[in-house]
Amino acid sequence: MTKTRRYTQRKRAADREETRLRIVEAAMALHEEIGPRDTTISAIAQRAGVQRLTVYRHFPDETAVFEACTSHWLELNPPPVPTAWEACEGDDERVYAALLAFYRYYRGTQRMWQGAHRDEPKVPAIQGPMAEFRAYLHGVGEEIGKSCAAGGDSRLTITLQHALAFTTWASLESLGLDDEAKAALALAWVQGLER
Repeated sequence: MTKTRRYTQRKRAADREETRLRIVEAAMALHEEIGPRDTTISAIAQRAGVQRLTVYRHFPDETAVFEACTSHWLELNPPPVPTAWEACEGDDERVYAALLAFYRYYRGTQRMWQGAHRDEPKVPAIQGPMAEFRAYLHGVGEEIGKSCAAGGDSRLTITLQHALAFTTWASLESLGLDDEAKAALALAWVQGLER
């Protein structure tokens, strides 16, 4: 009897975790397809194959759903990390490598970023995660700026932070530039400050 009870409890826990994951993945897919603003708890429940009440059992409110979705999405789509460019010898190579790493990342994840940027002003639940990502980008820009010869120039840091932003990538994308050309252009902005 004890073995049966333990097995049942483990099975229930596994089922709960599987249901939670289905809900998170449903929210993630809807955020990418239609955007956070148009993603409702009802739509998430329908996509996950559960009742609305089941969604609320796992997540007390919309913010909790967004936090779980963001966390899961970032696990599946981690942003570039400094090891991708820190080993580069010269300033230009380091800046170019960082920009290219982010631009390739944005290319692969653009649908999610487009929806998040579009809906951020209207969806308070995504404002926190978006602010955290912007803070990460600002930190990356500062670190790269400090590692450059002109590291004391605040214009360099500001230019790098602007160049690293998804909105900058999207603007250059709309002009038809490939990622290498985008990174080369942004590098030219940085090089222009050194003159």
